Amino acid sequence: MEKIIENKIINIINDNLSPTVLNIVNESFMHSVPPNSESHFKIVVVSDIFKDISNVQRHRLIYETLDSLMNEIHALSIYAFDLDEIEKNPSVIDSPNCANK
Repeated sequence: MEKIIENKIINIINDNLSPTVLNIVNESFMHSVPPNSESHFKIVVVSDIFKDISNVQRHRLIYETLDSLMNEIHALSIYAFDLDEIEKNPSVIDSPNCANK
């Protein structure tokens, strides 16, 4: 399976947010979508860009950064941390299954 959208997300975030950690999970298979869809993603981003800004500001920054792709993404689960935060609490919550699946 080609990962067209996933690779675009990786490139855009790497180019704009200088992450030390970037983990992208295509969770589309958990939803009522055609096979090999790229519509639902969970991203974990660790970057010092997030130092001293609120969670809401982090999410806005990521949405603004991915603006050109947002018409191709149905759902985006975001976990954004600075380096200190991820060292203190490295766990990320699993996404729930789709109610329609």
